Amino acid sequence: MVKVAFVEPPALIHKGLVICREKPRNHPFGIFYGENPLDYSFPLLLLEVSSFIIISRVIFFLLKPLRQPKIVAKILGGIVVGPSLLSRSEKFHAYMFPDTADFVLQNIGVIGFMYFLFLSGVKMDVTQIKRLGKKHWYIAVIGVVVPLSCSATIAILERKSFNKEMAKGSSIWGITASLAMTSFPVIYPIVRELNLLGSEIGRMALSTAIISEVIGMNGVLIFEATKQAEYKAISALWYMISLVVVAASLIGGFRQAMIWMIRTTPEGKQVDQFYVIMILLGVMVAGFITDMFGLAIANGPFWLGLAVPDGPPLGAILVEKSESIVIELLMPFAFMYVGMITDVFTLSGQWSHLKPVFLMILAGYMIKMVSTLVASRFFDMTIRDSLTLSLISSLRGETELLLFLHWMSFKMIDQSEFTTMVLLSLSVTAIFTPLISILYDPTRPYMVNTRRNIQHTPPNTELHVVVCIHSGESLPGLVKLLEVSNPNVSGPFSVYALCLVELVGRSHPMFIDHETSEHVASSGQYNSIHNALKISQQARGNEYIDIHSYTTIVPMRCMYQDICGLALSKKASLIILPLHRQALHDLDGTMRKRAQSMNFNVLTHAPCSVGIILDKGPYENIVNGVFMSLHRIIVLFLGGADAREALTYADRMAANQDTFLTVIRFLSHENMGDDDMEKKLDDGLVTWFWVKNEGNSQVVYREVVVKNGEETIAAIQALNKDLFDLWIVGRKHGVNPVILRGLSSWGEGNELGVIGEYVASDDFGSSASVLVIQQQILREEKSASSSLLGRLCIY
Repeated sequence: MVKVAFVEPPALIHKGLVICREKPRNHPFGIFYGENPLDYSFPLLLLEVSSFIIISRVIFFLLKPLRQPKIVAKILGGIVVGPSLLSRSEKFHAYMFPDTADFVLQNIGVIGFMYFLFLSGVKMDVTQIKRLGKKHWYIAVIGVVVPLSCSATIAILERKSFNKEMAKGSSIWGITASLAMTSFPVIYPIVRELNLLGSEIGRMALSTAIISEVIGMNGVLIFEATKQAEYKAISALWYMISLVVVAASLIGGFRQAMIWMIRTTPEGKQVDQFYVIMILLGVMVAGFITDMFGLAIANGPFWLGLAVPDGPPLGAILVEKSESIVIELLMPFAFMYVGMITDVFTLSGQWSHLKPVFLMILAGYMIKMVSTLVASRFFDMTIRDSLTLSLISSLRGETELLLFLHWMSFKMIDQSEFTTMVLLSLSVTAIFTPLISILYDPTRPYMVNTRRNIQHTPPNTELHVVVCIHSGESLPGLVKLLEVSNPNVSGPFSVYALCLVELVGRSHPMFIDHETSEHVASSGQYNSIHNALKISQQARGNEYIDIHSYTTIVPMRCMYQDICGLALSKKASLIILPLHRQALHDLDGTMRKRAQSMNFNVLTHAPCSVGIILDKGPYENIVNGVFMSLHRIIVLFLGGADAREALTYADRMAANQDTFLTVIRFLSHENMGDDDMEKKLDDGLVTWFWVKNEGNSQVVYREVVVKNGEETIAAIQALNKDLFDLWIVGRKHGVNPVILRGLSSWGEGNELGVIGEYVASDDFGSSASVLVIQQQILREEKSASSSLLGRLCIY
């Protein structure tokens, strides 16, 4: 028997304030020693986090049809493992979450919040505020001031019902200010999940959120300062002094050091790993310093993130190296800790106590939505867009959870009030997010019924073309294609060159007009490709091409929105997308899938025709040092709208005296499988083309009759013996299925179509470039009676 001598007063022991517990060991010797690994702290920790991740993923999968964001599934996952459900069982709670677990969950969870806010600060570009107009400012300020005033009024009226700490003016200010603000770190991931980052309403929401976030940060600082003053008046002064010192150190010292890191990094290279580690370590230091001065532990990491120059090379590498670990490994501890405090059973019989808090929070959320809606309508936004913006601005998430925990540490709220706040925040996000996805379709603006294609462009008019540029590698092929397209005095080209940059290391998408003076200074790093395009065009001396330069910086998955939006606003007849040869030879398929995803989105939603160019080589020769253009082009006409668009485009090229054009029309044996309407349209266009070019010796027209896809491929392969520089083919719409019989599955699921994919493949053995054309797809407006949403007529 072991005797234990207690040095604590016996009175504490009798009151249960002293607990004796065996010191836990970290690791077992193994199950073969007859030990249960779950009796040890570290295996238990691994089981806790693994269980939460699995439960939250299952919840997310089940809620996916309801269009719920990940944050809802994670909060519900925490509630499921908490005392509201699984931990309601004393055996489960004692086994899975012993008393010592709270310490681990709380501390690792706070670290997760710190790094989450740090990364949010890295992605957030506060300098955007200087470029925002009055519209954004008015909507953001009204969306903060009105709900703050209303919820503060309710709080003052119900002040007698609050506990002593919450009834203080500083507490009322802190709670009402948080209810009124829109947290940028919260709405950004949800807007990204809804694929709205590249949409007009998504950009508007993020812009107003930046303003609201800045106002909210000031509100939190005032709250902290008044809390310090409640202890001693001099404490508030020291608080403000330490605040200024820390802010000046981050902006004047650390930011300048990080700018130096970027300057010393060679162009195109990653920032040295040592700097990345030091900055990530600095998050801990910033949290320690701000917590030591009473500035709130989360403020330091967030301010440090704001001090990091967003985007590549530094911001991008920080996000790339740490985001997955923070979101997938550290944040689960935060949600578990929130779930362990949230207990729905504490609400039983507490309505009289919770009613004032419930009314104050509900009024804050609802009035914020209404005030943002009214302010948006005042600036002539449609009801649909205004309602969508107000719903996005009302979303709640990680920032609010951290504030709730902060208020509990101040003893402003108890567990039942904490539970009420968590459930209300969860309900708002769970209800509003699917409403946003129903109300706002980012592709709706591109659904036009006006013909914008090459075939129906009147002769002797300017042709508007949107040219997409991924990198400098795709530039030569696009320039050559424009030159071959024969811009002339009667048919000049207005080219809108759009440089596509994937959004990495920042959260705010950008659309830069390089001819607008206010953006020139901020877009210098993206000017090189456009300067190269201008210089190349000047060297060729073609005065009939007018080039306008733009850059879009958005995630790859919503890049199509800016492409289609530019085409719509400029009334373009054609969008040209480059396809890299590396994508065709991509071993693991990653590059090809990413390119295909964007290309398919453009093909599906484009308000005009689309051309995909695979550049394999030059369309020109150098003879005795003299530049000689010899364009040998072949069109494979398989019938249908896409083929007609391809032939019309080739006809423009045929007007160039240096172009030799061959048109091969494929017909099915005995007209099998022909669609009468498509056949008439094809015959009419081919007849027009032949009559127009009958006297042109540089144009050759032939017809080939085939019975199936095998004969079609054989005929195309036979044409490859002649040397061509460019193959043009329609993508797929309207092609007689007999001509492709046996080939459909071979080319299924690619953006080039069956024939385009074959001609572009290495098996074909051609060094010529390939241009695949899809004619504009006209979209009929959906019947207003086809859905409840249509009957509501929210426009």
